[in-house]
Amino acid sequence: MRIVIDAPTSVRRLRVGCEFLHDLEWPVTFVLQVEPRRDAVHAVSSAGVETWPPADLHEYTDMYGNTCQRFVLGPGSARIRYEAEVEVDAGADDVDETAAHVAVADLPDSTLHFTLASRYCESDRLGNTAWRLFGGVTPGWQRVQAVIDWVHNNVTFRHGSSGTSTGATDIYLQREGVCRDFAHLAVAFLRGLNVPARYCFGYLPDIDVPPPDEPMDFVAWLEAYIGDRWYTFDPRNNTRRTGRVLIGRGRDALDIAMMTHYGGAPLRSMRVVAEPIDVTPWSSAVPPVVGEFPGNQP
Repeated sequence: MRIVIDAPTSVRRLRVGCEFLHDLEWPVTFVLQVEPRRDAVHAVSSAGVETWPPADLHEYTDMYGNTCQRFVLGPGSARIRYEAEVEVDAGADDVDETAAHVAVADLPDSTLHFTLASRYCESDRLGNTAWRLFGGVTPGWQRVQAVIDWVHNNVTFRHGSSGTSTGATDIYLQREGVCRDFAHLAVAFLRGLNVPARYCFGYLPDIDVPPPDEPMDFVAWLEAYIGDRWYTFDPRNNTRRTGRVLIGRGRDALDIAMMTHYGGAPLRSMRVVAEPIDVTPWSSAVPPVVGEFPGNQP
């Protein structure tokens, strides 16, 4: 199936996908969110979500406009797989250093939800800290970038340093985490400064950057509303990147976990791919490895 969203003038074609292997002791209900948002890409040629053993998939769109798949697997060994070819803008993330702060009274109604505290982004607890750190910075792009710079420079990326209960306040105190923690802390600071901010995650290929030492994983970033639109910021990498493929937007990782399972579902292995279309297909690449991007586990 190929879906064309618009008629781009300059695009990058990418292969994205993921695979999860689980050992299940009983039937478990899954909600999977790994498919690109159709409003964030130009075209999608998708093989769709596949499971082994085969399961009846129920697709729905959540309250934020993200595509979700719901199904039941188990007991026994289970595999979940998704692969697609997508077209995205060939350029890097947009920059507009003239983008101005928008007073709360003038914000669009649809942005107000993203000025409030949420489960992992406790802006009500971190608001005073945010004003102490960034209140003297020029409002607008400069203040948002100052928040991103601070989180990038003061939090150390460390696998296994946080879990599904870790929030932005924890990260501010412990000063280490994974990419979702960088995003949560920056979002909390921005909301504390009355800047609408929403948590995002998706696929991010290594284009025009040195390849990382660790295996590829899902990546978290944020979008902040300044001027008259949303802009992408990335506290973990703190650089404008090419080829982002957005999967989900929400208040925080609770809203848009790549996987929510209702019952125990031990993860045996996981792998993620995001790469230009002209490289060796990921299905013939190295064996899967366990990733570090936690889903929700009620």
